[in-house]
Amino acid sequence: MKNKLSVWTKLIYGAGDIGFSLTGTIIGAYFLFFLTDVVNINPAVAGIAILIGRTWDYINDPLIGHLSDRTKSRWGRRRPFLLFGALPYAFAFMLMWYTPSIQNEMGLAVYYALAYVLYDVAATFVYMPYFALTPDLTDDYDERTSLTSFRMFYSIAGSLVAFTIPAMIIGDFVPANANRVLSMGIIFGLVSALPLLLVFLNTREHYSKPVEDNTHILHALKMALKNRPFVFGAVIYLVTWTSMEVLQAVLLYFIHYVLQRGGQSDLFMGLIFGVGVLALPLWNWVSKKLNKRLAYVVGISFWAIVQMVLITLNPASSFGWIIGLCVMAGVGVSAAHVLTWSILPDAIEYGEYETGERHEGVFYSLVTLMSKVANSIAIPMTAFLLNATGYVPNSLIQPNSALVGIRLLMGPVPALFLLVGIAFAWRYPLNREQYTEIVEKLKAN
Repeated sequence: MKNKLSVWTKLIYGAGDIGFSLTGTIIGAYFLFFLTDVVNINPAVAGIAILIGRTWDYINDPLIGHLSDRTKSRWGRRRPFLLFGALPYAFAFMLMWYTPSIQNEMGLAVYYALAYVLYDVAATFVYMPYFALTPDLTDDYDERTSLTSFRMFYSIAGSLVAFTIPAMIIGDFVPANANRVLSMGIIFGLVSALPLLLVFLNTREHYSKPVEDNTHILHALKMALKNRPFVFGAVIYLVTWTSMEVLQAVLLYFIHYVLQRGGQSDLFMGLIFGVGVLALPLWNWVSKKLNKRLAYVVGISFWAIVQMVLITLNPASSFGWIIGLCVMAGVGVSAAHVLTWSILPDAIEYGEYETGERHEGVFYSLVTLMSKVANSIAIPMTAFLLNATGYVPNSLIQPNSALVGIRLLMGPVPALFLLVGIAFAWRYPLNREQYTEIVEKLKAN
């Protein structure tokens, strides 16, 4: 397999992630807010709808991952999914932002739960094979971090757009603007599908041999669970992205009701993710100077501290202090994007060395499953806590209990998850030297 990748290959492959970042960030940041403040669904009921939508879809990822491992086509194993799945993915996203003429709250909850399930199924068909392309492009330890940095450039850039442009299109999140919300969904659904077609047309799979037909999915799952670096990496990914999902879900509430600066929400969120883009080379450099494990420990520790400081802000806090903390939060967000994804591909060669088998599709399907688990933990937990603490939709003056709940979700809750990630990263069982030795042995066989 070719080790070094051209800048063009990295740019094209990385571009595919912008669509997933757009749709994922928009859902994470706005969907709960949309359900509570536009559709007027009780936070607890909205949380149940989201929980059903996410957990129902858990089975899709391993099945699609296994299917892509076994796929035979003139385009390879992964790329056909990008070609045929892009438009269904866009359409399913649009349906999530439609407000049906249903007066019953439970009827609305059922609609949005089903819409979420449909979106997840359509998204799985494209993003799981896309992610599984990473180890097919290079087996070089540092080159994978570089490739991930390119992908995360687009990912964070997509988050930057997702945190700013939708708010400009929609304006206030009130029932009267339901049509604007739908327009936003149509625009971003179509925009998100286009990069997948670009990746299909401009990449080639270097490792395109399908898994033998007699390889059962349960066997592949068993191999994944026996792979210690993969298990550690999956846990790191899960807890880090649960923190990210919690913060995305609560950030608008924090800006609107704790800081009382709703008119500046696009500025603050845009700044966090804009700095995140600029900080990507920093974490690529730190990873090369140290290693992925230590870089994660440094970056995520810094981010956890920043989140705990952020909850001390209030309406009287100076604009400059808020801006400064947003900048620091962006540095931490950048570390989470690059390092969690760059750790995972190395488990593929470790597994091949230990067992003689490669199961990229199933491995990456379990990672995307972790993202769904993170989402199904984070957003319903946010909704239930808002409901339990007495949150009142579209009321600028919230009870103190609700403000305390929002602060808990902004600081201690994500920090606790991040501490778990740091603990697992500290004991991660595969470093650069071990990985390089494994690759050389594989090449020699």
